[in-house]
Amino acid sequence: MSSICAKQWKEELPEFREKTAAFYSGEMNKGAYKGFSGFYGSYAQKDGKASMLRLRMPAGRVSKEHLAFVAEMIRKYHLTKVHFTTCQTIQLHNLGPEIVADVMEDALDAGIVTIGGGGDYPRNVMCSPLSGVETGEYFDVLPWAMEAGRYLLQFIKAEKMPRKLKVGFSNSPRNLTHATYRDLGFAAREDGCFDVYSAGGLGNHARMGVKIAEAVKPEKILFYIKAMWLTFRAYGNYENRGKARTRYMQEALGGPDQYREAFLQKLKEVEASGENLDIFPETAEVTKAGAGHHEETFRVRRQKQPGLYTVVWHPLGGQPRMDSLTALAEAVKDMEAVELRLAPDETAYIINLTADEADKVLEAVPDSAASLFETSVSCIGASICQVGLRDSQELLAACVQAVRQAGIEDGALPQIHISGCPSSCGTHQTGAIGFRGAGRMIDGKSQPGFMVYVHGREEQGQEAFGRELGVMLTERIPEFLTALGKAVQETGMDYEAWNRKNPQALERLAADYL
Repeated sequence: MSSICAKQWKEELPEFREKTAAFYSGEMNKGAYKGFSGFYGSYAQKDGKASMLRLRMPAGRVSKEHLAFVAEMIRKYHLTKVHFTTCQTIQLHNLGPEIVADVMEDALDAGIVTIGGGGDYPRNVMCSPLSGVETGEYFDVLPWAMEAGRYLLQFIKAEKMPRKLKVGFSNSPRNLTHATYRDLGFAAREDGCFDVYSAGGLGNHARMGVKIAEAVKPEKILFYIKAMWLTFRAYGNYENRGKARTRYMQEALGGPDQYREAFLQKLKEVEASGENLDIFPETAEVTKAGAGHHEETFRVRRQKQPGLYTVVWHPLGGQPRMDSLTALAEAVKDMEAVELRLAPDETAYIINLTADEADKVLEAVPDSAASLFETSVSCIGASICQVGLRDSQELLAACVQAVRQAGIEDGALPQIHISGCPSSCGTHQTGAIGFRGAGRMIDGKSQPGFMVYVHGREEQGQEAFGRELGVMLTERIPEFLTALGKAVQETGMDYEAWNRKNPQALERLAADYL
């Protein structure tokens, strides 16, 4: 971020301070404040007594300097809660009204943008977290994702934007960033080009993306971003907030084929405009020399660079301990080429480590999942989120505890996805098993529960939205998962193999708990 941009965004802060003071003094209601504060990447939490602040981390990339900034904020303002989000950002929570603007200004001084982190603006650009270091990737998409993030900042104050504009880049068919069902997605190909998808998304009216183009040269991606904006300006329903998302344009225009035609027409207009949107970012190859040998474990993985390793850090529910964050910042500050990468499943990867450095990082961040199931995904939950219906974090903690007590082996349960409401911030709709906050009437009274989804998939070419089974009472979900784990464990297979061999077994077992 340039000093000019930082100065520009700082000019917005006095109004934020003024309106924040008005909200916390009772002069401004929660709805009006939410509509205002989202532009700054901040929202009041559910109790109305504190705020959260979303730090944009383009492509999920957290440099040592930015990690040090987070650690400094923890110490300076005595922060108690941080969340790694499914959009690869870092959220700071429980910020008092007297400090939230100060943290925002400190972030700008550190080169971190919060502006546009909420509201009707382009969101954090997503990228496969191990791009550039992952064995088997088609190519390193990170430089292109970073350029897209910089370009999209120009649209923060553009007219007639969709309620959210989420852009993602994937480096392989694993499709961790859901590039094939984002508002705009760039899926890498073996030939070094991208297939481009558009008008997809999770949440209400979920839709898979429409393949707009194949074999697009990476230097042309900004043309597609500009065309996305023009397409929504022309055909998006920006007058109805409930339908102000790109995915509604598929039906509005008569179907995927008609949407594709409309998009490509706008693309032609961009190409004919003469605007120079070709980009040629520098590609930064990892030149660090590896040293030593480390055994591969659940938490240590080899990179494609010989002798270098990645440490996996998945704090439960994406909520790291404050002492771990500060210890990690201290541990890596003098390590060459080391950085942290955030993943869409709330995992953090510390990359470019020698064997000895990997051990030091493991010591700094012990608060990590010990099994695939413990890497399960949860949104921040109804205890904090204004629109949340159920406490997804509380449910995840209860499920992890139950599975540990039952002695379920690693692999017997999949990674599950929990959202507190239909917005799908926990990506429940494409998880192997997903839960979405809901209610169930019993004896005339609504009881807390979650709608259950099964058989969702995110892999490119196999994408599928999960099937709704019905509402399960919150208190029964840990029991259901332990029963499932035991059933799988008894067969000697892992969950994926068990589910392939017995495709109806999951639904039959779940029926006893619905």
